[in-house]
Amino acid sequence: MEQAIEELSFEAALRELETIVSRLESGDAPLEEAIRLYERGDQLRLRCKERLDAAQARIEAIRLDGEGRPTSTTNFAAG
Repeated sequence: MEQAIEELSFEAALRELETIVSRLESGDAPLEEAIRLYERGDQLRLRCKERLDAAQARIEAIRLDGEGRPTSTTNFAAG
């Protein structure tokens, strides 16, 4: 039984997505299975994107002074 996509870590979702891509690229999956794999793969792709966007929002940009020394940090503004 497949794990719910919302429960997957980024790494687990990416591993499963890579497996699906390999299976689809092989051309061995019957049509109905290929459609199901494609749909699951698309959901996994969205999950990975959401996790990456959340991580990017937490990245801090380091502000440097005129001599290149860090002076402060600010939240990264994903844009």
